[in-house]
Amino acid sequence: MPTIFTHAAVPALLGAAAGEQRISRRLLGAGIIAAMLPDADTLSFKLGIPYADAFGHRGAAHSLMFALCIAILAALLHRPLHSTVTRAFAFVGLSAASHPLLDMCTDGGLGVAIAWPFSAQRHFFPWHPIRVSPIGVHFFSAQAWPVITSELLWVWLPASAIALVIGMTRRLG
Repeated sequence: MPTIFTHAAVPALLGAAAGEQRISRRLLGAGIIAAMLPDADTLSFKLGIPYADAFGHRGAAHSLMFALCIAILAALLHRPLHSTVTRAFAFVGLSAASHPLLDMCTDGGLGVAIAWPFSAQRHFFPWHPIRVSPIGVHFFSAQAWPVITSELLWVWLPASAIALVIGMTRRLG
């Protein structure tokens, strides 16, 4: 999995680039939480649930169905998020979906149950350039630097470039 910082970076960069008139601070916060939330399933280890189980790490909480449920919740809460139903649904849903899609680009683990509950099979994309972050890695140790370097190159840099284009287009338009 990419680090929790990188999962948060995607909605943070894109939401900030879209501007506060489109993505309120509350909606931005909800998107960031939604992007990090699937990794709460690491608690399954403490509960004795095996990694490969449907409710283990990278299982149900990493599915598009989970992202859809989070998107529906955001749509229902659109008023406190200072947003429209559609914008809350789309931004939070895409933020949540970005998590398993990034995990499918990593070079380790058992894959992602992206199609749960229809299939418990786990998948990776054919190309997986992002170094997997070992669970419990100390972010500023020598072990973490190859992971951080990989994330900067394959996630932060492209997301920043897209955010820059969005921001420039918004200012020109």
